[in-house]
Amino acid sequence: MAAFVTEEIASQPQCWERAGDLLTSVDHLLPPRGARVAVVGCGTSHFVAQSYASRRESLGHGETDASPASELHLGRSYDHVVLISRSGTTTEALAALERLPPGTPTTAVTADPDTPLARAADYSVALSFADERSVVQTRFATSTLVLLRAHLGDANIRSLRSDAEWALHEPLPDRWLQRQRYTFLGEGWTVGLANEAALKLRETSRSWTESYPGMEFRHGPISVVDGDSVVWHFGPPPDGLADDVELTGAEWVAATCDPLADLIRAQRLGVELSVSRCLDPDRPRHLSRSVVLPRLQASGELARESS
Repeated sequence: MAAFVTEEIASQPQCWERAGDLLTSVDHLLPPRGARVAVVGCGTSHFVAQSYASRRESLGHGETDASPASELHLGRSYDHVVLISRSGTTTEALAALERLPPGTPTTAVTADPDTPLARAADYSVALSFADERSVVQTRFATSTLVLLRAHLGDANIRSLRSDAEWALHEPLPDRWLQRQRYTFLGEGWTVGLANEAALKLRETSRSWTESYPGMEFRHGPISVVDGDSVVWHFGPPPDGLADDVELTGAEWVAATCDPLADLIRAQRLGVELSVSRCLDPDRPRHLSRSVVLPRLQASGELARESS
């Protein structure tokens, strides 16, 4: 059980190194410093877009918006649009591309260069080495974010790989498997990671999960956590938050490694929870790797990613 996703999670250190190596050949295909950029995706790809957009803007590379592909705000003008889709057949991404004003430069980031989205965009970046057999996305999403962070000058690949190896081999406490609620928190670019961690546990193990910016957690959400909860923060937490959480009886989790590497531990937890509940994390219920929408076939909009 879980052969595909387990192998894919374990391969991330190598995939991240390959993503770093890929940058030299695709750097010019990604938005230049100073450009006003939109980044879109669906599900997991949207959360990657959130993290990249926040990090790009905070590092001074230019105004950057992230949105689900179906919610792209066409009332704004952009110098470049990045579309992220593992399958390259995502209905919403294809539709967003078609709706863009003529002449808007576009880059598709996919796992397969021979797909409708990759062919339709002006530029294509393919992370074929990070493609996956599991419905659940893990290594494609994280490898994409490694590539994008490296493009921003925000990734030391050797250090990232070392942190990823730690996250793969650090034992997960058995007590985490006994909890009933899992809350993931972040700040800035790690809010996208928190959203993704919550999605991974929902997909793989049908767990009750939620995610918030760390400072927002005190404004209502903290009321539902207790001794049956895990509260997990990606990156350095706001002052006093750990103390507030511990007073609730919930377990506080915050690693000192790179937050993207810490996401690997959340991926592993989702798989372990799934197996403990006799589920198949490779094939979550109601999901498939690509969902065909028959009503849109006539217009060439073929599929929607499930994660």
